[in-house]
Amino acid sequence: MRRPTKQERADAIVEILEKLYPTVPIPLDHQDDYTLLIAVLLSAQCTDKRVNQVTPFLFEKAATPQEMIQLDVEEIREIIRPCGLSPRKSKAIFNLSHILLDKHGGKVPDNFKDLEALPGVGHKTASVVMSQAFGVPAFPVDTHIHRLAWRWCLSTGKNVEKTEADLKKIFPKEKWNKLHLQIIYFGREYCPARGHVIEDCPICSVYGRKGMK
Repeated sequence: MRRPTKQERADAIVEILEKLYPTVPIPLDHQDDYTLLIAVLLSAQCTDKRVNQVTPFLFEKAATPQEMIQLDVEEIREIIRPCGLSPRKSKAIFNLSHILLDKHGGKVPDNFKDLEALPGVGHKTASVVMSQAFGVPAFPVDTHIHRLAWRWCLSTGKNVEKTEADLKKIFPKEKWNKLHLQIIYFGREYCPARGHVIEDCPICSVYGRKGMK
């Protein structure tokens, strides 16, 4: 029996994900572009669930750049402590809020260059904001998507940059924004890092490295 090509696997994976997750809500609770940016920044090395437990307390005190700079870094740090890396994240939140006011009229910029120039905002965070806040095609790759792309033989998995480039080549641009969320939801439900049972995984059992016939 002929093994499916990479493109055939990718197309089949899209079909499976569409059936399982026809609609995909953004997993981080937010009210607007700014609160989304802060939530994504906090999600680095932290679960979305934990972030969603912390942000209501933060946004009750400061949900705009103007309000955020009225707090001091220590106050921000104390609120976001459960998210981890609080010393670094609190400084980034405080400083980027100043920059938004000083350079961007208090608005979150809608381009990669200005977003990635903000403290604490790397390419992955910028990609999430560009895709989810502004609808610009992007394919944010976190460690979970990186892992699944390797398991599904869609990338060599050398690093997240390579994985992002590989996924962008194989999936249509108009699907990127929804697809990266579908993969995240699928990974949590069927394809976790630990305790993964290939036979119970609708994708790995058929199209994964160990499941392909």
